[in-house]
Amino acid sequence: MGLWCGRTAPGREETDLEYILETQGLTKIYGQKEAVRDVDLHIRAGQIYGLIGRNGAGKTTIMRMLSGLSTPTRGDYTLFGKSGSEKRKMLRHIGVLIENPGLYARLSGYENLKIKCIAMGIQPNGYVESLLKLVGLEQTDRKKPSGAYSLGMRQRLGIALALVGDPRIIILDEPINGLDPQGIVEVRQTLVRLRDEKGITVMVSSHILDELSKVADSYGIIHEGTLLDEFSAEDLHKRSGQFVCIRTGDNAAALLALGRVGIAKAAAQADGTLRVDEGLDRTEEMARSIVGAGIDLKEIYLHSVSLEDYYLGVTGGNHNG
Repeated sequence: MGLWCGRTAPGREETDLEYILETQGLTKIYGQKEAVRDVDLHIRAGQIYGLIGRNGAGKTTIMRMLSGLSTPTRGDYTLFGKSGSEKRKMLRHIGVLIENPGLYARLSGYENLKIKCIAMGIQPNGYVESLLKLVGLEQTDRKKPSGAYSLGMRQRLGIALALVGDPRIIILDEPINGLDPQGIVEVRQTLVRLRDEKGITVMVSSHILDELSKVADSYGIIHEGTLLDEFSAEDLHKRSGQFVCIRTGDNAAALLALGRVGIAKAAAQADGTLRVDEGLDRTEEMARSIVGAGIDLKEIYLHSVSLEDYYLGVTGGNHNG
């Protein structure tokens, strides 16, 4: 049995929306501190949206406001195109996992889910089993207490709890934080399954940017409470792209050698390498031209700018989690 039991799955009116969730000047002030300042986020339906920022940047504060757990000091947001009192009614369509999942450690995963289902008045046959299967816990011993689960299993159970009630969007705060490599893979596969098989929109924060880049469709960079940039995965590739990195014993002579074979978009970098922004499929020819000119070629490779590289470039600082 699949999800959407007892509720209506997202219809055409939702998928036709440009943004399923959109904020307008969202701001949160604690005392004299602006934790979040004038944030305008745009999240499309059926995508994984990665919210990026170091600890204390405002990620959790934003997520708490969007899930109804905290009230904005000023600004607002629309949910499924609704605002005001209509929006408040739509909050039941948001699933949330912020910080650690609240589990009854002595009860199994099945029992934890069953309790929440009963509390929400959801009791169709096979519903709990469908949730366990969706997060990859269907083979787990039903008698095994959740307190004995691995951290990755507990996180996936937390996601399953967030899915009770068939939300159209789930908000996950650092779901892979502290996981071992296997746990990270399992949670990553779960997020992709939610998007691809169920059409659920996922908003997820993480400071493990390499992992986030493997699943996210779009991103927002939050820094010191301010949204610095929003971009899609395609935008990231276009903006940062790829280039050939070359390290030689004589860069000036190497530039001349490259020019003789028609490579003009090349320049020396501060780190002592040459960056070539054309002819990405001509690395062998570049190598031959440099070696043929009697220049010591130490290294040549195709470099792709990572999400972390782009993040550091936008924030202008070291990434410290």
